[in-house]
Amino acid sequence: MDRLYKVSEVAKKLNVSTATIRKWIRSGKLRAKRVGKLWMIPENELKRFLGEKPREIRAAIYARVSSHKQKKDGNLERQIDRLRGYCSARGYKVVEIITDVARG
Repeated sequence: MDRLYKVSEVAKKLNVSTATIRKWIRSGKLRAKRVGKLWMIPENELKRFLGEKPREIRAAIYARVSSHKQKKDGNLERQIDRLRGYCSARGYKVVEIITDVARG
């Protein structure tokens, strides 16, 4: 869950007045959530507003089978596919795939 900043906190960070922040919220330039009587700005929205790009999470996949027969039967490829799916579902970028055929 993103941290939420008060209008006054964002104004201080950006070195502008609270009135300017409220004007940006009304115009749609800065997205905010209403919490009770207060406008709260999520951290990811503040980063978007400032032009920061989301950090990429990189992953290496390691897949292993115990015999050449298992590799021939496609077990290694199925393992790699499942691990790629896992990484994809979590937004990880796969940068390397390491495979191994060895006995314990």
